[in-house]
Amino acid sequence: MCGDMSASPPAITPATCKGAAAVIFLHGLGDRGHGWAEALTGIRSSHMKYICPHAPVIAVPLNMNMSMPSWFDIIGLLPDSQEEEPGIKQAAENVKTLIDQEVKNGIPSNRIIWGGFSQNSSLSSFTALTMQPKPAGVVPSCWLPLRASFLQGPVHGANKDMSILQCHGDVRPFSSPKFGSRTAEKLKTLVNTAIVTFRTYEGLMSPGNDGYQAIH
Repeated sequence: MCGDMSASPPAITPATCKGAAAVIFLHGLGDRGHGWAEALTGIRSSHMKYICPHAPVIAVPLNMNMSMPSWFDIIGLLPDSQEEEPGIKQAAENVKTLIDQEVKNGIPSNRIIWGGFSQNSSLSSFTALTMQPKPAGVVPSCWLPLRASFLQGPVHGANKDMSILQCHGDVRPFSSPKFGSRTAEKLKTLVNTAIVTFRTYEGLMSPGNDGYQAIH
């Protein structure tokens, strides 16, 4: 199950001028936030605060129970593989706590966007659809976890107008663009279809193996 992100302070690049907004970007399986913080610094806007948390180190069943940074347990790669629901929900709560802290710091939720790569892309989508108040937008790339739970309609009304930009490379065979496309189609049934954008990038690596568990 996912641990508490507060045990490892996130990499933060502060804004350098007034009128701040925030970007929260979460890394993929086995990674840390430092590399993404450096990458975002290279394209930063002066009014944006960039926050790149680190996942807790846990034993991951998918990788022979090896310990590595992971937002939640990944049990299998197939669309019908079992999902570790308590860990996914706890990870989403941890992200919400991080967002709440930025609101307390003076950045309103409608000036906060977040997204992620690979495993955390899915966490970003789940968190954005289930939290209140709604964020300015979310940038995912992979699958929507616990998709069956959305049949009961947990998407808050205001979140139906949240902007979603889904980006996917076409190189990695383990997470084909068709899985990303299916996820985008599912998202369009949950929110205003006009605000879901799905883009593929020729020659770009798509999210890792942990992104294979897709909507269908």
